[in-house]
Amino acid sequence: MPKIFVKGSSKAIEYLPGQNLLQILHDNDIFIENPCNGKGSCGKCKVKITEGSLGEIPEAEKKFLSESEIKEGVRLSCLIHPESDLVIETLHKEREHKILTTGYMPEFNLSPSISKKLFEIEKPSLENQISFEDAILKSLSLDEVDFDVLKMIEPFDEAGTAVFDKDKVIAIEKGNTTDNIYGLAIDIGTTTVAADLVDMKSGKAILSSSDINPQKKFGLDVLTRITYALENEEQAVKNLQHEIVNLINKMTFEMCMSANISKEHIYEVSVAANTTMLHFLLGIKDNSIGKSPYAPVFVKSKYIKASSIGININSNGKLYCLPGVSSYIGSDIVAGAFVAKLHDSKDNILFIDIGTNGEIVLASKGKLLSCSCAAGPALEGMNISCGMRAATGAIEDMVIDKEQVRLSVIGEQQPIGICGSGILAALRELLKTGIVKKDGSFIKKEKLAEDDYRQKYIRLNGKKREFMIEDKAKTLYITQSDIRQIQLAKGAILSGFYALLNKSGISINELDKVVIAGQFGSHLSVDSLTGTGILPKEVESKITYVGNSSKTGAYMALMSDEVKKDLEKIAKTIDYMELGASDGYERLFADCLLF
Repeated sequence: MPKIFVKGSSKAIEYLPGQNLLQILHDNDIFIENPCNGKGSCGKCKVKITEGSLGEIPEAEKKFLSESEIKEGVRLSCLIHPESDLVIETLHKEREHKILTTGYMPEFNLSPSISKKLFEIEKPSLENQISFEDAILKSLSLDEVDFDVLKMIEPFDEAGTAVFDKDKVIAIEKGNTTDNIYGLAIDIGTTTVAADLVDMKSGKAILSSSDINPQKKFGLDVLTRITYALENEEQAVKNLQHEIVNLINKMTFEMCMSANISKEHIYEVSVAANTTMLHFLLGIKDNSIGKSPYAPVFVKSKYIKASSIGININSNGKLYCLPGVSSYIGSDIVAGAFVAKLHDSKDNILFIDIGTNGEIVLASKGKLLSCSCAAGPALEGMNISCGMRAATGAIEDMVIDKEQVRLSVIGEQQPIGICGSGILAALRELLKTGIVKKDGSFIKKEKLAEDDYRQKYIRLNGKKREFMIEDKAKTLYITQSDIRQIQLAKGAILSGFYALLNKSGISINELDKVVIAGQFGSHLSVDSLTGTGILPKEVESKITYVGNSSKTGAYMALMSDEVKKDLEKIAKTIDYMELGASDGYERLFADCLLF
């Protein structure tokens, strides 16, 4: 059986001839960037073949490889099916990512579903052989205790602690454990996962944890993962659930170890996420979301035993999944609308979570109207020639002047790529300097005067014009295709913005506030948002940020049974507008493509 040797690893990977190289590497936990889930459309899964032969490079691969890369043996792993021994070198390390874990927290009354009560039982004796079950029922004035609780009881002869979910006992513990009541508040994003370990007695978040969503190996965006699930049926759902549940358990274990807390004292997990992520978490097929009429299996909240899907907390602990609205307006957006108090406001407020999908909710005249814009992964640095996620070494801001391009790089290191906020900052500067025109095309170099400082920033790659970022290695650049990707994302979001205003019959001048939420939006300056036209100039002074409102909503639901009820009500009152089916949308979208 042939083998693959990866430089830097002593492990020899055996494989069946004809297997896909990307799949082989993923199956053996070798990190490879792969936003398109092996479709050969993103060009990010490059590896260097240092020993072994793969034959001639097909045209589908060549369009993603420079001449120098081809000479060095660089190939796309998703398009390779090796037959013999290979020695390869991976070109990208998994880097520490910049993940948003905080956000605005409105005031609310703490009234969690989980509580504890200390009690004493009547001691059994030879004369009075009362069972532990009867003694507990008598002491707590209960009619019954669930079998799942009963079988976990460790007999005791003094004090015990009853754990209640509202008025129902979910655990009986030996001794006085009333000070130990913990829960988890989790935001599951398509790209990142953020969690808080919460002391439910005080309401204090003891520790926070964050990581990249490991489902990324099946595609960086929601639609790619849905396609993976459609193509691979039962196994795909199991794989997707396994990855996210394993990450939750890993984060829980690490936080418990750091805080010296037993996982048995965690009694509830509260989760906010988009509709697809919740389907994957619960192991429910989401095939219907990926095809017309895009109907999800569920959008209502779910309150189930956490152990039923493999989450390792107290054996009888609960999992609460916040309610959503539709396939593309999930519980993360309901949480954000609640945190931003859209339901209580008399103002005209537009709430927007900018990311792979741009979800927007407009509060006007006491009504909530929502839409979802397919912005695509470009805004998170993907489908961009030198794009990457917001990790160490990513350019996150820049200023172009006559002398140089001044860069702001995450981790203050040598830049290796450009993330979403960086590509928007670059576009802002390219528009400001006139290097890119209003229609999104590069200015022609030959039309510039010889002493025009912009000459040094534009190069011709064949007939294609590119903007050179003057880093020390001079290998980073922005292409016309990159600009078009951002242009499409900009058109999608801005057209959704205007479509909601038009549907509600209000003008931009009547808009009182624009609330920006989410991981990506928090890193975008007002200047970048309005300078690129993602949002209109008229709202520049009306923009505010609420951070990770999805996790905040999950925390509030964890800490308040009243909040749970309010979230259910709000989810039912948010109307959904399908942009593609609205009158005049195609024309509106075309108009919004112009910068």
